[in-house]
Amino acid sequence: MKKSLLLSLFGVVFMGTAMAADITLYYSPHCPHCHHAREFIAETLVYEYPELKVTAVNVTDQANRPDFQAALSKCGFNSGGVPVLVIGDKCEQGYADFMQDDLRALVEADMTDAQKEAATANKKALSEDATKFKSEHADRANAITEYIATPSDKTADAAVQKKNNNGGIVWFWGVLIALVAGLGFVLVRKDKK
Repeated sequence: MKKSLLLSLFGVVFMGTAMAADITLYYSPHCPHCHHAREFIAETLVYEYPELKVTAVNVTDQANRPDFQAALSKCGFNSGGVPVLVIGDKCEQGYADFMQDDLRALVEADMTDAQKEAATANKKALSEDATKFKSEHADRANAITEYIATPSDKTADAAVQKKNNNGGIVWFWGVLIALVAGLGFVLVRKDKK
């Protein structure tokens, strides 16, 4: 009895560590590829892999920029292009439909064979009758968590952003005045000829 209880606990501990890799999706609301990636994750992956945890990070929110920069550095990406998907300890930049199987492979990297078989069964059921499968697994409809920076981070970043915006306004008006002065000089000079 004690031996079977110990083996059961041992199995639970190791099953708990073998899970789908979590996904962090760095996106811009203005990026069509980001929308397609998020749609694939929300409409397909979260149903195929019920234990999958997804965090979406809006990179246009200044409070999220440090996290995005850290992800780019970790991933070794020189470009700030989005979407960036961090899946477990692997990274992908960009999204296209042909990448779907590669993304699945990254999600499955640390899963057990039984979990992979369950994901295959979920994929099959989803392809046969998506509406029915999704209604039976309605809890997965909100599986993507939107990352929100802490209020103290937003306050500090708002002060920095306001300072940066004031510098941008001065720069804009300086360039505008220089362009108007240059145009005036050209027009006055043309009249003298």
